[in-house]
Amino acid sequence: MDIILIAGLWLDGSVWQRVAQTLEELGHRPVPLTLPGQGDGNGSASLDQQRAAVLAAVDAAAGKPLVVGHSAACTLAWLAADARAEKVARVALIGGFPSSAGASYADFFEIKDGVMPFPGWGPFEGADSADLDESTKAAIELAAIPVPEGVATGVVNLKDEDRYNVPVTLICPEFSPAQAQEWIDAGEIPELTAVKQLELIDIDSGHWPMISKPEILAQLLASLANED
Repeated sequence: MDIILIAGLWLDGSVWQRVAQTLEELGHRPVPLTLPGQGDGNGSASLDQQRAAVLAAVDAAAGKPLVVGHSAACTLAWLAADARAEKVARVALIGGFPSSAGASYADFFEIKDGVMPFPGWGPFEGADSADLDESTKAAIELAAIPVPEGVATGVVNLKDEDRYNVPVTLICPEFSPAQAQEWIDAGEIPELTAVKQLELIDIDSGHWPMISKPEILAQLLASLANED
């Protein structure tokens, strides 16, 4: 199965290298995306351009792909389900949740000179980064690509309620499935509340399992692909 891999903020497609290698060994075709504005030098990229890149990958897939979103890019994966419900086999969300219609995509940190730079490790102390050593943190920060303002502040548009028919798997790294279920039950993640087929899976990692636990993450994704 084709497995489309969408990284979160500040990351390009290379972050999936070790996951992709294991997926290939397990018989799948990984498609790591480098999104407009996050690795191609396009500092004026928009959320619509990133959405278009994801949809192009879905349209180019052989059969129905598994669409994987990490962190903020969980919303991009969900936008693919919204626009291509009939073509997406499943959406896997890693360490994040899809935003609701009308919300900003990811304006979480200060915008400077038209971009949102990586804010340093302060906001990610604790469970998010506990499984990363200092050299790995330094490497991530050095490679971090500032997110264009047009992406970070882009407005999420959702139109087709058929998206709720697409199976969703929430992979829980720095939070537990029980915590996530509490948030869903409380109505804090309305898009997931409405999903008709939702499963929650634990992974013993911080927020970036593609870096700290790539083989385990790949095996989880392969098992999901095998189900579909």
